Amino acid sequence: MELDKELIQLRIDIIERNLEEIKKIVDEGYEKFKGSFRDELASKHALLESIEACIDITNHIIATKGFRRPQDYKDVFVILEENKILERNLSEKLQEMAKFRNLLVHRYAETEKEKLFKIMKMDVDDIRDFIGRILRYIAK
Repeated sequence: MELDKELIQLRIDIIERNLEEIKKIVDEGYEKFKGSFRDELASKHALLESIEACIDITNHIIATKGFRRPQDYKDVFVILEENKILERNLSEKLQEMAKFRNLLVHRYAETEKEKLFKIMKMDVDDIRDFIGRILRYIAK
């Protein structure tokens, strides 16, 4: 089975659109963010959708290439690391994102605004790195 590059690109488009919105919110600063329930909701949704799209891309690669079956969302990134598609450092950061995804989905009331903003400001570059790595991989 061959990789569906169009499916992967559609997911990347979703991620890039979301990351652009996250950047706008971050650029407006934490003071505005902490006072805006709308920005908080938009941020959570954009992050969740971006992480889900990364997982979708990863699952597609795993299934298409016949790699071992993942145990959980974190494991999808471990599998890409095992198969030399992701470097360990990036894999570990994305595993943390997968854990944060679970927090957003299952314990959303516990998500602290300050932590959410920090992730948006500091950690979304890991998602950009993931996109770059995947684009290089599918170009081979």
